[in-house]
Amino acid sequence: MFVDQVRVHLRAGDGGAGVSSFKRQRGKPRGRAEGGSGGTGGDIVIEAAEAVGTLLDFQRRPHRHAANGAHGSGDLQHGRAGSDEVLSVPTGTIVREIDGTVIADLAQPGQRVTVLTGGRGGKGNAALVSRANVAPNFAEQGEYGGKRDLVLELKLLADAALIGFPNAGKSTFVSRVSAAKPKIADYPFTTLEPNLGVVEVDDRRFVLADIPGLVEGAAVGKGLGHSFLRHAERARALVILLDPSPLQEIDCVAQLSVLRAELAAHDAELAARAEIVAVAKADLGSVETLVERLGAVGIEPFVVSAVTGEGVEPLLHAIADAVDRAEKESPQGEGFLLHRPVPPSFDIEHDGERWVVVGLLAERAVALDDLTKPEAADFAARRLTAAGVDAALRQAGARPGDEVQIGEIVFEFSDDAESS
Repeated sequence: MFVDQVRVHLRAGDGGAGVSSFKRQRGKPRGRAEGGSGGTGGDIVIEAAEAVGTLLDFQRRPHRHAANGAHGSGDLQHGRAGSDEVLSVPTGTIVREIDGTVIADLAQPGQRVTVLTGGRGGKGNAALVSRANVAPNFAEQGEYGGKRDLVLELKLLADAALIGFPNAGKSTFVSRVSAAKPKIADYPFTTLEPNLGVVEVDDRRFVLADIPGLVEGAAVGKGLGHSFLRHAERARALVILLDPSPLQEIDCVAQLSVLRAELAAHDAELAARAEIVAVAKADLGSVETLVERLGAVGIEPFVVSAVTGEGVEPLLHAIADAVDRAEKESPQGEGFLLHRPVPPSFDIEHDGERWVVVGLLAERAVALDDLTKPEAADFAARRLTAAGVDAALRQAGARPGDEVQIGEIVFEFSDDAESS
């Protein structure tokens, strides 16, 4: 089953907690601090892989979670880091935010993007030893891994796209010129998913995509082809296959007009793409009149029959030439990763009742295992001062006695600078 767009729910691994532990020594009531630190949580990484051809696995299992880091323990034993969750997607996958913002275009095999970073492991009390804290009796909590919903969208990497109405003979043509074996039948919408075929012409090779049949209104959701128009976006050349058989409700000249309009309505850039027009099913009868009519509007079509092979080789040479020209004029993009600016360390807001400090730096300052211990509370206060949170609160208008919330912790603001 071919799946080309899914929504996934991702969560990075949580960091392990540090531990407060002491090695008892004579003459030292607490002994030497020996609490180990927690391990870092695993990241969520999305990687393009040649061996993957569909997003079906993510439709079946949309929830993915990286491994958590292990907690630290005594005797300076640090927790193991959580393993990353690497999501293998087809080459050509675009990673988007829910609002449509593109995070990465993984157009080359092996390209990868880290979309979530695992939570940092908490420091054990051995790592918190300093001149001001010779024997800390507290440790840091591990940080939670982030959560994120993303959309994965696959756009096939094909050199040329075969465009036409249902039953125009696209699948038959692909099966004739490549090793692809698409489903073929004499009823509409036989092709329910794009098919890729590798075509060799003399010493040249290109990838040809069979885009499921378009009908008028496809760009706005009519029929089945609208779901696959995205797969024509990466093609260097478009091959429009016209069907002269009486099964089609409109003639070839009208088919060409409709197909061009649908491509342009989906993506204006497609209208400027290299285009080759061919009339299929030449084995069904004479098409001289049709060729003359197309010539009258400036089109010199190729006439082919996928059944008998008539005209197939000249058309393949023309496609290969168009692909070569397009590649020289505009080389295939290598994909990209969106690099966002580093967010501020923290922000301060007032919710009407209390000051709310939001930001990783501030949250890390108070992420200790037991803030009821005076030593831990003093340590957190010094961290907040060093991080500039006290000064920022003062500048924002905080007064002694005002409530301040950081994460789930609420405390009273005390302006040491003012009291001194």
